[in-house]
Amino acid sequence: MATPLSVVLIPGLNCSARLYAEQIPALWRFGPVQVADHTRDDSMDAIASRILAAAPPRFALAGLSMGGYLALTIVRHAPERVQRLALLDTSARPETPEQTARRKPQIALAEAGRFAEVPALQFAVFVHRNRQNDEALRERVRLMAEETGAQAFLRQQQAIMTRPDARPFLPAIKCPTLVLVGDGDELTPPALSQEIAAGVTGSRLVVIADCGHLSTMERPDAVNRALIEWMTG
Repeated sequence: MATPLSVVLIPGLNCSARLYAEQIPALWRFGPVQVADHTRDDSMDAIASRILAAAPPRFALAGLSMGGYLALTIVRHAPERVQRLALLDTSARPETPEQTARRKPQIALAEAGRFAEVPALQFAVFVHRNRQNDEALRERVRLMAEETGAQAFLRQQQAIMTRPDARPFLPAIKCPTLVLVGDGDELTPPALSQEIAAGVTGSRLVVIADCGHLSTMERPDAVNRALIEWMTG
């Protein structure tokens, strides 16, 4: 039997451990699974340092969206500790002025005590266009925001807006790497995952059909198959 390897999962912006509810049982067979805390700091480096302090000495690392930005930060800080890397629905690029402008209305709502209105705005771009009327999925997105809270959301937005350009670092990544994206992801379109996969030598690119940004929740079976292959390949 293979030596167990712990898995660390990092959620995305305004997402909680609920994001990986379907993945934790599938990954548990390989070793302990830990969902990282990405709520208490307002910079990528500070959040990454907190996650590393709580993580096992060696681990497999997966992150979705903001979690992917953090995974790239962690593997840059501690490449010897990250044995496998999975980057889901994310980007290696820095923030653009246009992206910051789109964040401002949600930030303003949170600052004005209207954070409860944010999940509905996010849902429209979080999930595939064919899932817009999925009320069960909408409720899970609302619950994740409730579990995150307004102040953590504001810290996360600050960290995202000030993130560095990770593209120059991609060729330095040497561990087995999975890059996965939904074919209908509007927030981090497939071209951004293709860019990451082209930059990481030997990485595997998986595009999930009929899937938006929250791939782990929208198409859990397809994502789990890719993650199991990532852990066993």
